[in-house]
Amino acid sequence: MKRNNMVILMTLIIASTICSCKVFNKPKVENNGSISTSSLNGKWELNYISGVRIAFNGLYPNAKPEITFDTVANEIQGNTSCNGFRSKITISGNNLTIAEPGPMTMRYCEGGGEKNFLDMLKKVTNYNVSDSTLTFIQGDIAVMRFTKK
Repeated sequence: MKRNNMVILMTLIIASTICSCKVFNKPKVENNGSISTSSLNGKWELNYISGVRIAFNGLYPNAKPEITFDTVANEIQGNTSCNGFRSKITISGNNLTIAEPGPMTMRYCEGGGEKNFLDMLKKVTNYNVSDSTLTFIQGDIAVMRFTKK
């Protein structure tokens, strides 16, 4: 009986260690002690959005939304799968605030995903970058996920 308990305990410890390494990625820290935002720079394509009852491909039938970060200028630009937009951002550690988008193009968009995408951007409070995946978080819930392009 003791041997079985020891095997179970060791299995749990190993599994916890493996999971914690993947889930709790520590952000890259610069020499001055600040958290690096350089991992955000570049183009990202949406592959998941929460809170909608329509299939992802139904929301974005022709193209997926994309965003491009410029952390030096504190802004993002991209498209909603249809219309282009630009917005100011505020980053502090892993906290992220995205301002209301400025002027946008005005094309008609099929699928209804544009409104969902823009509404969800306003709700983002944090972010996490792991390998080539960017996750936008509201509180402690992953609300959007992007893949590096």
